Amino acid sequence: MSKEHEVAVVQYFTDMAGIERLAAALFEEQRRLVEDPTLKKIFSTFVVDEHRHASAAERLAAHYDVHRYRAYEMNPHLVRFTPHFVNAIRFLSAEIANTYITCGELILDVALLRSLNDFVNDGMSEQAMNLINRDESRHIAIDFHMAEYYASEAYARRCASAPARPLRERVKAWWAFANVLYHAAPFFKHVFFEPMDLTDPTGRRLREAFKRMQLLGTKPGLDQRPFVRFLQLLQDGYNHPVVRAFLGRLIVRIIGVEPRVLEILYTEREAHRAHAMSFDEMAEEALLAKYAC
Repeated sequence: MSKEHEVAVVQYFTDMAGIERLAAALFEEQRRLVEDPTLKKIFSTFVVDEHRHASAAERLAAHYDVHRYRAYEMNPHLVRFTPHFVNAIRFLSAEIANTYITCGELILDVALLRSLNDFVNDGMSEQAMNLINRDESRHIAIDFHMAEYYASEAYARRCASAPARPLRERVKAWWAFANVLYHAAPFFKHVFFEPMDLTDPTGRRLREAFKRMQLLGTKPGLDQRPFVRFLQLLQDGYNHPVVRAFLGRLIVRIIGVEPRVLEILYTEREAHRAHAMSFDEMAEEALLAKYAC
């Protein structure tokens, strides 16, 4: 590799280790939040998976650090974002936790990992990534399964009958969420979008990952959940020319992602098809998409 590419690749794998450890912390919070003993066991295995992925990423970073051009540390935006994100998942509702985790897994699995693997074009990396992708496919399948539960009438009734949370807990939750919104934009820019610009300059995989998220958010039941409706309201506002002219930059800053993935990425036909599909079928199609891209 050129010096520029070697430095970039080693940094990306260093950051990937941090992302995987963040994912482990998020799955640990999900394990804590769910009541079903089988799901608790499943999320426990996911925590183990993510720590194993982090170790593999560190070894890959060391493997590609051929010339020792500089010392590498995790991106500071990732470091700053991590504790706020974990706190937000801890104090906010389980459905919000699952929304963020599903989005992160789709970006990681459909876009970032495969693009980075193609970029280095190395057999050893290919073997490691195949094993990591196998684990990530299991994670995404469960993410969609949980999304189906949060879209159900049973969950809506449970939320309606639940007692109000103490004020102190609500303040902690909204403070953590405010910090997530504040730190999300630089985190996504430096840890996801910039690496993707180098490893997948066409942007096909990134658009595919975000299209899957958008389609999931249109599913009946899920589209009525408060957090999903909040995100949809912001996206609809951004895609309205008048609202975008006055509030476009603010909307981009709140959501934290770049304008290119805030546009509607699916067709009406794809939306109708998604509505008719089960959540399991949508998960299967999302997993197939990473190979199709």
